[in-house]
Amino acid sequence: MGNDDYRRHRKTPCGCCMSVFKFIPVLFIFAVIGWSYYAYVVELCVLNTENRIAMIFMLLFYHITLVLFLWSYWKTILTSVGRVPDQWRIPDEEVNRLFHADNPEAQKRILNNFARNLPVTNRTMNGSVRFCEKCKIIKPDRAHHCSVCSCCVLKMDHHCPWVNNCVNFYNYKFFVLFLGYALIYCLYVAFTSLHDFIQFWKGQLNGTGMGRFHILFLFFISIMFAISLVSLFGYHIYLVLVNRTTLEAFRAPIFRVGGPDKNGYNLGRYANFCEVFGDDWKLWFLPIFTSRGDGMSYPTSTDQSGGGRYNAMGDTNTNSITNRLDVQPTDKLIDAIALNNHQPHLELADGQMPSNNHAALPPSQVIVNIENQLGAITVSNANNTHNAEVANDQIGDQTHFGDGISYPIRHLEEDTESLLGYHSDTRIELEEDFLGEGRFQDSRIP
Repeated sequence: MGNDDYRRHRKTPCGCCMSVFKFIPVLFIFAVIGWSYYAYVVELCVLNTENRIAMIFMLLFYHITLVLFLWSYWKTILTSVGRVPDQWRIPDEEVNRLFHADNPEAQKRILNNFARNLPVTNRTMNGSVRFCEKCKIIKPDRAHHCSVCSCCVLKMDHHCPWVNNCVNFYNYKFFVLFLGYALIYCLYVAFTSLHDFIQFWKGQLNGTGMGRFHILFLFFISIMFAISLVSLFGYHIYLVLVNRTTLEAFRAPIFRVGGPDKNGYNLGRYANFCEVFGDDWKLWFLPIFTSRGDGMSYPTSTDQSGGGRYNAMGDTNTNSITNRLDVQPTDKLIDAIALNNHQPHLELADGQMPSNNHAALPPSQVIVNIENQLGAITVSNANNTHNAEVANDQIGDQTHFGDGISYPIRHLEEDTESLLGYHSDTRIELEEDFLGEGRFQDSRIP
């Protein structure tokens, strides 16, 4: 179901009933706020505070905190998840071609061809452009399909039932402010009602009847909510400072260059903070939208303009890997990493060729070139007797297999699938969306 279908579904009787049902947690929060307002303003301040100057200051700071709290909460609820622009939507004829492609490589080519002019750097585990089979769109970076909202959500953090909305690019600032002001509200109410709470247990609290119990429960409930909020607010402050969403904290995004990298959007704490709260410090703590960007493209900590590829373990180091070339005595094999069936080959100095019996050549004449996904590594043993001695010490007297010319290679794609539980006969691997989605190959367009 795409964004338009979702809006049409909400207008049906069933959709309206579900919308009302989803607002029950929100109505509960507003009921608690309304009760706390009566308990604090009427029972605590007006009826039990004898010092009028203290009462005025208590009510002043209380209402300032309450206004900021409710403002942030309301903005979090009412802010739309946004709409993915039409240029990200794949035409129906292309979708049919995609679903009926003969093999995963053909599907990848179709998606890559359509997304060639789109600012996408995120990929699926097999390196394909991310595609939503329900919305029929190329997923923008950091976007995910929400099964509750039934649409793709830009920079989706999570779906929160307490706001009946997806926390996303457009309301994430409001959500963090809502948590912060809710925590301040609870702590302020608990702190200012502590004296009357103690007086209640001493039997010295003014008033009779239910008024005293309102103050008692006001203190308990404010403490209870404060304990719940402090961990949640602290966690989201951490996510803001590392520029990461809740979904990305559980599963690192996969980049076109570099592979899986949980710090792929980490620009530094101040820059990360400004990504969410904006550049104008005067508006940082007001629930006014000031976040950077358009919700579809984001600055990254690594250069994504190149065409590099990542290895099976998600290594993001694109520097020379000469230091990784070592001898593993326990395996009795020299492992060489190769990609796309590029096999390591032997080149001889001065045009010499090995004989048919593959006789060993002097170290001074051998240059081994190993091609991998990061480039070519050349290891030369010419006039380097020290390196030869080190290699001999590492290998020892163990038995060697093979002819010294070719070596067994374990393919990266096979390692990735075995580690992650995928199978080589599956069609194109799509990223699992929030709350799960059906398999891509099961979908068909009539």
